[in-house]
Amino acid sequence: MQTIIPVILSGGSGTRLWPMSRPDCPKQFLALTGDKTMFQLTALRTADPERFAPPIIVANARHADMLKAQLADIGVAPGPVILEPCARNTAPAIALAALEAGTSPMLVMPSDHVITDESAFAAAVAAALPLAEAGWLVTFGITPTGAETGYGYIRIGQSVGTGVHQVEAFIEKPDAEKAKAMLAQGGHVWNGGIFLFRADVLRDAMAAHAPTMLDCAKQAMDEAQRVDGLIKPDPDRFAACPADSIDYAIMEKASQVAVVPVAMGWSDVGSWDALYDIASPDSAGNSVSGDAVLIGVTNSLVRSDGIRISASGVDDLIIIASGQDVMIVRRGQSQAVKTLAEARTKQG
Repeated sequence: MQTIIPVILSGGSGTRLWPMSRPDCPKQFLALTGDKTMFQLTALRTADPERFAPPIIVANARHADMLKAQLADIGVAPGPVILEPCARNTAPAIALAALEAGTSPMLVMPSDHVITDESAFAAAVAAALPLAEAGWLVTFGITPTGAETGYGYIRIGQSVGTGVHQVEAFIEKPDAEKAKAMLAQGGHVWNGGIFLFRADVLRDAMAAHAPTMLDCAKQAMDEAQRVDGLIKPDPDRFAACPADSIDYAIMEKASQVAVVPVAMGWSDVGSWDALYDIASPDSAGNSVSGDAVLIGVTNSLVRSDGIRISASGVDDLIIIASGQDVMIVRRGQSQAVKTLAEARTKQG
């Protein structure tokens, strides 16, 4: 098996998990699901040196010290760490990594996803690798567990290998009725945002479908500052990249695109509700972290990283305390958190 270069994308701001997730310490750098942060768990997922090279990290420049410290804590030595001077979505970030990876297969992973079935993930990577080596762009499709409207979907086409299928269509985030119909029909998976392809194949696809983006990324890397394993692309050149997702820029337009359907206990932890869904609640249905006293409270997510929380006689709430901020919303309404964070920011 050829050595794969993991590419960990860590540029997200995680505003939907405010107030714990903030621009200076977004959710991937928080230990929300266990003793390790999601960034650390992502790095450890590809730590086998017989299968994987040291990871390329693409991150926000302001997080350089934090990510290096977190990698050191788990004994992972990274490859190049590319520090984005500004956020330009996933396609330009992946382009930067592809320009560093030669002709190797790249396993592109967001840094803030949870995968509980590591063996299923490893099997999916093994199934995808032969197609990637043969020049296909492979995406990982998550077996749906419900009619979710927050994810894009992939319609599965004909088989092109063991456990691998051609992508018949990418489908934008559906409304509830369409999501239920796709679930009932079968043959559809969630678009999980994890990819495997050769770096040179990705560059060729960009040259065909997003040439301006590739040119800007190449100029940014050609004029980058390189110090102690840190790569700082030229800010002006990189800012000129179109801010497109890899799906929109490449995957929806390329011809040889495959999908590996996989059930691997995946979550993008995109909200406090999503975190509650993957938590292990106590006998009252509560998931509690930090200093909290609950009396007569049921089915709630309660977290504090400092101040003490006391609650009585309430149900189905999300109560989050971090620093000087306390945020309370009803479970099922955590989409309001981003709005609350923006309102609080405006008020200083």
